[in-house]
Amino acid sequence: MTSRRQFLSNATVIASAAIVSNAAMGAVPEAQMQSGASMLAPRYPNQGRPYRPVATLNGWTLPFRMKNDWKEFHLVAEPVIREIAPGMKARLWGYNGQSPGPTIEVVEGDKVRLFVTNKLPEHTTIHWHGQRLPNGMDGVGGLTQPQIAPGKTFVYEFEARRPGTFMYHPHADEMTQMAMGMMGMWETHPKNPKSLAGYQDCDRDFCFLLNAYDVEPGSATPKVNTMLDFNLWTWNSRAFPGIDPLVCRQGDRVRVRVGNLTMTNHPIHLHGHEFIVTQTDGGIVPPSARWPEVTIDIAVGQMRAFEFVATEPGDWAFHCHKSHHTMNAMGHDVPTMIGVDHRDVVSKINKLIPDYMVMGERGMADMGEMEMPLPDNTLPMMTGVGQFGPIEMGGMFTAVKVRKNQAKDDYKDPGDYQFPKSTVAYEWTGESMNPLSAPTSRGGDVDARTGKVNEIRELTVTVRKPSGNGNHH
Repeated sequence: MTSRRQFLSNATVIASAAIVSNAAMGAVPEAQMQSGASMLAPRYPNQGRPYRPVATLNGWTLPFRMKNDWKEFHLVAEPVIREIAPGMKARLWGYNGQSPGPTIEVVEGDKVRLFVTNKLPEHTTIHWHGQRLPNGMDGVGGLTQPQIAPGKTFVYEFEARRPGTFMYHPHADEMTQMAMGMMGMWETHPKNPKSLAGYQDCDRDFCFLLNAYDVEPGSATPKVNTMLDFNLWTWNSRAFPGIDPLVCRQGDRVRVRVGNLTMTNHPIHLHGHEFIVTQTDGGIVPPSARWPEVTIDIAVGQMRAFEFVATEPGDWAFHCHKSHHTMNAMGHDVPTMIGVDHRDVVSKINKLIPDYMVMGERGMADMGEMEMPLPDNTLPMMTGVGQFGPIEMGGMFTAVKVRKNQAKDDYKDPGDYQFPKSTVAYEWTGESMNPLSAPTSRGGDVDARTGKVNEIRELTVTVRKPSGNGNHH
């Protein structure tokens, strides 16, 4: 006999993400896998409602099947190996062979069924970040559903109720699983785009996630308890020079969707163009509330989409504007050596350490030119080479490549931009225009013609210690 309490308990399980029995496993759609790190061409649907697909940087869109009016997907949570950039691979956790997992694309009003198989060594769930859905499908382990144990498959079923860009990630041992790379993007395309005020179709529609890792040089597995001091800042688990360029045809209307699942904010900056912020996590921004930008700050857990018309041909830098986010693993405790003359000691050090290199006395640009020995499986702090020399970047950096003759729907890298004559900054070779130097602690008389100091003399600086605290707290 079934008690009232048992009946209600069983009803709760039925209303939440349900476990799939062995007998039903034959009905589970095949799990598609990808292990490469290059962007796959946008996947146009061959069934269901039509939509213009997104292009996922260094990623792909998960195929689906239609079954009795349901759009069915199969995600597999599993350990993966991800190439962060040529020369480094990381041991991460992800979905369907990659971290991040594949992008899921549906249309507003679609009935969506997602099979999730757990091949991790611990339990997991999936939270559909930003979606409107039944509470039991929200994916919070212990609160809205049982955990998905290793080897088990659960099913999530809900209607894609509103258009927009969303994310998915675990809500189980979240500190570990997200630090290991478990996340992905979700795009719900509008059913009736013309009914949405301000919505415009775009010729190119890119998406990517911001993520970060702490991987010790020479190792491959992230440290999962790091709070803020990460050393690999990535887009879709790729660091420059491994991030795909955003390839556009001149005149294209371009949409870029960005989700942030790191532990800090990111000011994302585009060179050469202005853009309009058109979507947030909450939906499409009404035209009257939109604003122009060249940099958009994306907070933790947020999504932003912006649009621009690619009018200016060239290779335009596109990056996070926090300078340490455009560098790879670095030693934060290395002292600043700018202005320190190493010449008196370098010969002595070379007798003990023949490979010792002097660096830092003029700044850190030497790092972009020197080929220093590195631990195995480690990226240089500053790297990348362009047609004019070292680019001296890393981390969250790539380029928007705008070309006049790029074919429609062609996302292949067109190579270096061919600059028109007389449009590149050049060295001045005419009459000297040396500026006067400001006095320093070793002052002297400056020759106005050459800019050189004729006589060095010591300067005395008197410092008076302030009294009281000036009401500062």
